[in-house]
Amino acid sequence: MRYEVLTLGSAHEGLVRTIELSGRPLGRREAAELVDAAESLVEDRSVRVVVLRATGPDFCPGPADDLDPLALGVDPAAALARLRPPVVAAVAGHCRSVGLELVLAADIRLADPTARFALPDLGEGRLPCWGGTQRLPRAVGPSRAAALLLLGETLSAGQAHGSGLVAGVSAPGQLAAAIDATVEQLLAVAPLALELAKEAVHRGSELPLRDGLRLEGALNHLLQATDDRAEGLAAFFAKRPPDFAGR
Repeated sequence: MRYEVLTLGSAHEGLVRTIELSGRPLGRREAAELVDAAESLVEDRSVRVVVLRATGPDFCPGPADDLDPLALGVDPAAALARLRPPVVAAVAGHCRSVGLELVLAADIRLADPTARFALPDLGEGRLPCWGGTQRLPRAVGPSRAAALLLLGETLSAGQAHGSGLVAGVSAPGQLAAAIDATVEQLLAVAPLALELAKEAVHRGSELPLRDGLRLEGALNHLLQATDDRAEGLAAFFAKRPPDFAGR
């Protein structure tokens, strides 16, 4: 697995990190390296966006023979979900089982037309254990999630988009360009606003509406006192692009 800076031009150097999977079935070593890569970013406030992608034609076709997710002792999907900046997943080819669980931990999911999504664990005598049974219903709804899990259905890229599993499907061969464009959009937003919006969405989904609205209000009050909020207002009135500092 490679862990590197995603090249988007010198102006963005150091702001974006990419975690790149092998594209083969996920083994013990690669899963542990993924956790290490994610944990190294938890306190790095210079990073504004994390991209999760793979080499080769597949994202992750499932677990390797040496991977027992329960016995691994760490949860790579949870490590990705804990990241402060938004995580953008780029999915092509087969994305099955533990591969889909990793993708579900991302905030924004984009697919190549070749992408195929499945959670076939029950047919192989096991349950998903990296959040698949919980994050999938939140992404596509209980009915579609039950069909994927209980019947072993496979979703095409178009079906995944229609169900809400992915935010968009790129043109053939244009997934990298679509990811770059999405990253550019995220980098144009104040980093603290991104962080708090991500917190509001994920924490709020676990709360009753009344408590979620209180959370939104509290986070708004917190954002009002930041330098980024003042810079956003100043840039608006001066009719210039904002220069956010992330504080």
